[in-house]
Amino acid sequence: MKFRIMYLEDKSKGLNGPARIGRVRLSKTGETLYYGGRTFEALRNSGLKANFSDAETGQPFWIAKARKGGDDRLYKGAGDPPVIDDDVREEYWRDVRGMPDPVGG
Repeated sequence: MKFRIMYLEDKSKGLNGPARIGRVRLSKTGETLYYGGRTFEALRNSGLKANFSDAETGQPFWIAKARKGGDDRLYKGAGDPPVIDDDVREEYWRDVRGMPDPVGG
């Protein structure tokens, strides 16, 4: 299985919904993602501002590889900063952002 640190934003709560940074498991094709006991399936031509949906609830999400600059939101400038999962915090700041954790771990 392939794992990647990714940005996950819940679009059912609005254009700038609650967001997380965490370790996501990808299927071989990348069309299915697994995170936090949930399964996400890729959306095609949904018309929503989302690219995945929860396979069980249909809840829309924007899920993308975490960016070096931290500008992960689809719509910039609004919404709370993402919650970073404890198990990826050090790796996220070191390997994705290229800097030390600003809160010291």
